[in-house]
Order: sequence, then structure tokens, then C-alpha cells
Amino acid sequence: MGGIGIWQLIIVLVIVLLLFGTKRLRNLGGDLGGAIKGFKGAMKEGEAKDESKSDKSVIDDSSQANDKK
Repeated sequence: MGGIGIWQLIIVLVIVLLLFGTKRLRNLGGDLGGAIKGFKGAMKEGEAKDESKSDKSVIDDSSQANDKK
């Protein structure tokens, strides 16, 4: 009653294949893969910037603590 069966999934995949064709689906898959790869790279870059900011603030805090002594 609930989910999608294997035959229903196969029928949907065949219909999509017939509508779009293999070349367009291959291009779409490549574009999607590139977008995911770019997103992951941007996330890693953002994390690296956040880490460098937090490291810098720790250094600034420690230097300020030394100045107060």
C-alpha cells in the first residue's frame, strides 16, 4: 500500500529515458556531478576560512592576555 515497487520504478525510469534520451541524461548527470563537486569545494573553503578566523581570534586573545600582565 505504501512505497514504490521495483516494477513501478523501472517503468518510470524507462519513460524518463524515452522522453529525454541517453545523451541528455548523461549531460544532466555530468552537470549535476559538477555542481555537487563545486558545492563541496565551496563548503571546504568556507570551513577553512572559519577555522583561520577562529585560530586568529585565539592568537589575538592570547596576545591581549599577555599584554594585560
